Amino acid sequence: MSTTTLPHPAHDARRASFGAMTLGAIGVVFGDIGTSPLYTLKEAFSPHYGLAPDPATVLGILSLVFWTLVVVITVKYVAVIMRVDNHGEGGIMALTALAQRALPKASCTAYWVGILGVFGAALFFGDGVLTPAISVLSAIEGLQVATPAFSHWVLPLTVGVLVVLFATQRFGTDRVGKAFGPVIVVWFLALAAVGAHNIAGNPDVLRALNPWWGVRFFLDHGPHGLFILGAVVLAVTGGEALYADMGHFGRRPIQYAWNFLVLPALTVNYLGQGALLLRDARAVANPFYLGLPEWAQLPMVVLATAATVIASQAVISGAYSATKQAIALGYLPRLDIRHTSHATIGQIYIPSINWLLMLGTIGTVLAFGNSTALATAYGVSVTGTMLLTSILLIVAVRNRASMPRVVFWPLATLFVLVDVAFLSANLAKFMDGAWFPLLLGVVVFTLLRTWARGRQLLTAQIREDGLTLDAFLPGLMLAPPTRVPGTAVFLTAQPDLVPKALLHNLKHNKVLHERNVLLTVETLAVPHVPPAERLVLRTIGDDFHQASVRFGFMETPDVPLGLMRSCDAGGPVFDPMDTTYFASRESIVAARRTGMPTWRDRVFGFLHRNATPATDFFRIPGTRLIELGSRVEI
Repeated sequence: MSTTTLPHPAHDARRASFGAMTLGAIGVVFGDIGTSPLYTLKEAFSPHYGLAPDPATVLGILSLVFWTLVVVITVKYVAVIMRVDNHGEGGIMALTALAQRALPKASCTAYWVGILGVFGAALFFGDGVLTPAISVLSAIEGLQVATPAFSHWVLPLTVGVLVVLFATQRFGTDRVGKAFGPVIVVWFLALAAVGAHNIAGNPDVLRALNPWWGVRFFLDHGPHGLFILGAVVLAVTGGEALYADMGHFGRRPIQYAWNFLVLPALTVNYLGQGALLLRDARAVANPFYLGLPEWAQLPMVVLATAATVIASQAVISGAYSATKQAIALGYLPRLDIRHTSHATIGQIYIPSINWLLMLGTIGTVLAFGNSTALATAYGVSVTGTMLLTSILLIVAVRNRASMPRVVFWPLATLFVLVDVAFLSANLAKFMDGAWFPLLLGVVVFTLLRTWARGRQLLTAQIREDGLTLDAFLPGLMLAPPTRVPGTAVFLTAQPDLVPKALLHNLKHNKVLHERNVLLTVETLAVPHVPPAERLVLRTIGDDFHQASVRFGFMETPDVPLGLMRSCDAGGPVFDPMDTTYFASRESIVAARRTGMPTWRDRVFGFLHRNATPATDFFRIPGTRLIELGSRVEI
C-alpha cells in the first residue's frame, strides 16, 4: 500500500516568501555590483595604468578581480559583517550606533567612532552621485561600439535617462520594484551566457582562478603594480549595499542570491572578457561589448541600460534611507519625507535629496564626459566607506563572545589591510579625479557635523536661558491662572525645563489648560521601538504630566499615534478634538562667541530656517497647533 505525502501549506508559504525575498534582493541589492563588468576591465587597461594586454597581465588582473570578489564580498560582507546587525538593520549608520553602544557613553572613543560613521555616511552620499553617472554612461557608451555614428548621442541620451530616472522617483518603486528582480536575473544570465561563449573559445583563461597569477602580477610589475588595485576595486562597487539593505530582505536571501547566482555569473563574465583579450588584444577598447556578436550589441545596450537604471535606483533609495537615519540620529535637519507605498514603510521619497542628487549626477556626467574618466574618480568613495565599515566592525564586535578571537582578529586584520591597499591605490589618482568624491564627502561631512554641533549649541543656549520645572511649578501653584477646558501638549527638547511655548502662553493669554503635558520626542539608537515601550509618562503634580514618545531611527515619528498609549500608561485620555499642541520655533542669529566659526553659524541658521517644522515631521495636525517664535543667539 503506497502513501502520498501532501505538501505542508506553511512550508510552501515559507518557501514562496523566501523565493520572493531572494528575487527582490537580486533586483535591488545586486544591481550596482552586477553592472561593474561594464567598465572594470576596460578601466584596468586604460592608458592611465600603462599595462599591455599580454597573457600574464590579463591572467593576473583576472585573478585579482576574482579573489577580490571572494575576500571582500563573500568573506567580509556575506560571511562576517552581515552577521553583525543592529536589531536586523545594516548600513554604516546602523553599525555606527551599534559600535557606540559597545563603548562607554560620552567617552572620547565613542565621539571619534561617531565622527568616522558620519564621514562614512558622507562618502556614501558621494557614491549616490557617482553610481548613476558611471553606470548609465557606461551602458549607453555601448552605442558607439555598435555604431560609431551614435557617438555624439551618448551624453545627451545619458542626461535624458538620468532626468527621467530622477523625475519618476516621486512615484515610488512599489510597482516597478516587482519587475526589478526578473530584469536583473536576465541580466546575470546574459552575463554568464556571454562569458561562457567567450571562455569556450579560449579555456586557458580558467587558469586565472589560481591566486598565484595575482601574486605573479605584483612580482612582475613591482610597487607600480599596486596602482592597478584602483581599477580592480571597481569589481566590488555596490558591496556596501549587501549590508545596507539587509533590513529589507534579511541575511539568508542575500547570501543565497550571491553564492548561487551573482558570484558565478560575474566570475564567468570576467573570465569571458579575459578570454577575449587573450584572443584579440585590440578588444581592450571595450571588452564587454566587443565580446558580443554584432546582432546582440544593440539588445545588450538596452538590457544594460535597464540594469544600470535599476542599479542607480537602488543607490538613490539607499540615499533616502541614509538621509532618514541621519535625520533621526541628529545629523541632518528635518526634511519633507513622503511615503510611496502603503505596504512597505521603507519605501520613501525625499524631494530635496532627489533633486540635489540629480543636479550632482548630471553635472558629474557633463564634467567628466566618459566612463573612463569617471572610473578614476569612482573608487575613493567606495574604498573609503569599506575601510570605515571595517574599523566600525572591529569596535562593535571585538568583545563579543559569538566570534572567537582566534578567528576574528586575523580576519579583521586582513579586511583592514585589503581596504587600506585599495584606498591607497585610489588616492594615488588624486589629481586625475579622485579629488572629486573626497570633495563631495568633505562638503557633506561639514554639513552633517555643522548641524549636529549647531543643535548642541542651540540646546546649551536654551538651557542657559531656561527656567527649571522645580522652580516654576511651586510658584505657579501659589498664584494659579485661570484654567480652560482641554489638554495642552507642549513640545520640548529639554524635559527638565519649562517649554518657552508654555511661558509665552501664560504671558500673553493668561490661561492654563485643565491638563498639561510636557512632551519630549526621543530617537533611540535602535531601528524600531516595541509598542509597549513607545510611551513613558509620569505625573508631576496638579494635572501636569511629563511624557516621552520614543521611536527607532528607521521609524516614522507619529506623535498623536504615540500618545494614544497614554491610557495604558495610566495617563490622561487624549481626545484628538480636545487636544492643542504648542511648539516653539527658534530664530537663529549668528553671534561672535565661542562655539563654531561665524560662517558655520550662518550655515546652521540657513539649515534651521529651511528645515521641515517639527510639527509636520511629527505628524501633528495643523488645525490643532499653535506655534510661538523666539530668538536665540549662538
